[in-house]
Amino acid sequence: MGIADDILNHPAAALAALAFQIELGAVEAIGDSPVNRYAEALKPAPVKRAVAEPTAARALADPVAAACEAAAAALDLAALRAALMAFDLCELKKGARTTVFADGNPMARVLILGDAPGREDDQAGLPFVGDAGQLLDRMFACIGLSRTSPDPAAALYMTNVLPWRLPQNREPSPEEIAMLLPFVERHIALTAPAVIVVMGNTPCQALLGKSGILRLRGQWTEALGRPVLPMTHPAYLLRTPAAKREAWADLLALQDRLGAPA
Repeated sequence: MGIADDILNHPAAALAALAFQIELGAVEAIGDSPVNRYAEALKPAPVKRAVAEPTAARALADPVAAACEAAAAALDLAALRAALMAFDLCELKKGARTTVFADGNPMARVLILGDAPGREDDQAGLPFVGDAGQLLDRMFACIGLSRTSPDPAAALYMTNVLPWRLPQNREPSPEEIAMLLPFVERHIALTAPAVIVVMGNTPCQALLGKSGILRLRGQWTEALGRPVLPMTHPAYLLRTPAAKREAWADLLALQDRLGAPA
């Protein structure tokens, strides 16, 4: 019986041999044949071949491009709603209860663009509900416009930049706005409103590339080839009742633009 066989048959002997080798300074196990470390160092590094990236991986790398493709393929509002509900590249969707698409008459001359659903909106699946929505309805009723009107001349249509509720009602990031803007632009193209009312900083940032709603409100501008009127959000008016005077002036400016009777 050789030394190797003796070590294999007696684990204690193997452990003692290992301890003895460590005391001698051994730091690496070796094989039955010598290894030329200098030759190993001279070997070229293996070449990594490029692998075609799957479509899903490309979409994850560029969610804006994926959103543009999905929105452009929607030929009507039903298809756009389906495309938005199938869009899984925005993390906000995971924390939302519903996808809030729109409300009102899609043939309306006036499209109201808000920022994002609130808690009540998320529960109802509709934009501008709750106290802020009720105030909005009363405001526009004063100039003869309603989300429930079947007459396009007296109707409202409303949607948001983001269809999913933001955690703790935080401000959306520029990346989130950019990701969902293709759906907003397609939404506007399909409904073709005569006037767009942007309510709050987020829709101003999305369509106009500007923020500072208190400075922008009441000043007519243009986006996507259509007249745009910035207004303060009804949620802000609930917190700041004194601002309702300016909101009334903006409503009168909208009424004048539409040529609607008082």
